[in-house]
Amino acid sequence: MAVLRLQPLLPPDCSSPKKGPTIAVSGPPGSGKTTYARRLAEDLGLEYYSAGRIFRELARERGVSLEEMNRIAANDPRIDLEIDMRTLEIGCRGNVVIEGHLVAWVLRGVADVRIYVTAPLDVRVKRIAEREGRNFEEVYRETVIREFMHQQRFLVMYGIDISNLSIFNLVLDTEYLLIDDAYSIIRRTVCNILAAKGYQLEACSRL
Repeated sequence: MAVLRLQPLLPPDCSSPKKGPTIAVSGPPGSGKTTYARRLAEDLGLEYYSAGRIFRELARERGVSLEEMNRIAANDPRIDLEIDMRTLEIGCRGNVVIEGHLVAWVLRGVADVRIYVTAPLDVRVKRIAEREGRNFEEVYRETVIREFMHQQRFLVMYGIDISNLSIFNLVLDTEYLLIDDAYSIIRRTVCNILAAKGYQLEACSRL
């Protein structure tokens, strides 16, 4: 199978003006990124999108189940490429919070704010296992493989090392933070950066 190599991944700017801010929330599985991204979108009056939602939309368009779509994607790197390109299109529209393991790197030239949430591997695996009612060891193996595949995909396809977190405005370890406390840090950071960039969101005035 031919390897797609696309570098750089994205242009520095969108082709037309955005309708509002674009916020990217990334992090490994079990970090809490979905919880914080959803809450941020609702709080700031922005649309919410996730890489998973884009994947489901693509499966629906092709008329296949998610299980079948996963099998296709495992053998065809063009599926991941399509998801990345759609992520870029959504980010370029603006007025959106986009969440996913890799979306901040996809949107690194587009997002006004890039947030990375994380926690130690064993903490994240425990969260996933409890949430899904599954065995810790099974989830551990699955998570390690999944994270390795993500890292390899971006390195091979785009020459991007996702262990380098220098693109982020905020890197937050959520291990010892309550959800509300972590969200407060994220919200304040986002609002401060957006204000510095000239965005005036009513919700941010209520800090």
